Amino acid sequence: MPDTDLSAASKFNRVLLKISGEALMGDQGFGLHPPTVERIAREVKSVQELGVEVCMVIGGGNIFRGLAGSAQGMERTTADYMGMLATVMNALGMQSALEGLGVYTRVISAIPMDQVCEPYIRRRAVRHLEKGRVCIFAAGTGNPYFTTDTASTLRATEMGCEAIFMGKQVDGVYDSDPKTNPDAKRYEKITYDEALVKNLKVMDASAIALARDNSMPIIVFSLDEPGGFRTILAGQGTFTRVGN
Repeated sequence: MPDTDLSAASKFNRVLLKISGEALMGDQGFGLHPPTVERIAREVKSVQELGVEVCMVIGGGNIFRGLAGSAQGMERTTADYMGMLATVMNALGMQSALEGLGVYTRVISAIPMDQVCEPYIRRRAVRHLEKGRVCIFAAGTGNPYFTTDTASTLRATEMGCEAIFMGKQVDGVYDSDPKTNPDAKRYEKITYDEALVKNLKVMDASAIALARDNSMPIIVFSLDEPGGFRTILAGQGTFTRVGN
């Protein structure tokens, strides 16, 4: 049963969580680290227990990054499709972890592959959310030259989400890399245009522009902090809000 006392504390009813493929690696240099995947799955479960409907988009950089493959001489379209398939592998790994915790989950791919996941049909995906299932959107937008950042904004808009939550290794957006600059300043709130003009690396430019055009807030927070996702949903903790 959802925790009804805490559900009132959540400021959101339906959200999309975007994480990079690298977030699933743990301390490894490649692939999936099962304990890390399970830890993130527990974060998602704790939020779902608040009564919040959750979508997810996971990158594929821990397995294959299309842009890197293209830079090494591979044809860009082929490299991007390979990257999309990597996101499907990550989505299936996350689905396994979530269902191991008793969370009903659907992997929904922009590239049809009926044996392993559902094809993307917007109305069906919305119905899954209404039934309390976590929807993991895989294979990006199904088109080369578009990143999973853009896919996140697109799916969040189509699903009627109230915000995109960007789970990163840092607790917000900084004016420089806090890992190399101890004096880096964290922004509490910035506009879409500031993120674009200052090239703050929140998302790629097309994703931010799509979010701006649809007034979709982007919340950047640290996924490494235990309970961080749940805390941020209540408007507490440390994060940066990108919006109007």
